[in-house]
Amino acid sequence: MDDIDSLKRHLGAALLRARERAGLTQADVSSRSGLAAAVYGRIERGQMLPSVPTLHRLCMTLPISASALLDLQSPKALAAAAPEPELSPELTRLARLLRLLTPQGLRCVGALAADIRRRKNLAPFAED
Repeated sequence: MDDIDSLKRHLGAALLRARERAGLTQADVSSRSGLAAAVYGRIERGQMLPSVPTLHRLCMTLPISASALLDLQSPKALAAAAPEPELSPELTRLARLLRLLTPQGLRCVGALAADIRRRKNLAPFAED
């Protein structure tokens, strides 16, 4: 099961709860948000994700925030949104160069880095 399927299920369940809290039927929500009833039903069942404009219309139709629909307050989502540490200028330049290499060139650079590490008695890579 991937993250997209999990997001579809979460969004659908959140829409269902919001719709029931508002005392609306699927037909009511689809009509008020300008969606075909079948499309809204698929979204609520977790079978598809809405477009951003459709998500906005659903948030306006039902008293629910996009953050709640997209599960942006969960610890997992917050951890995923944490900024990556800033790379040094040297690492940024190296990464730019590595992106241009062929798979064979990447293997060669990897072997060279492993050899340098062994010769300098540096701590092993996490993959070792």
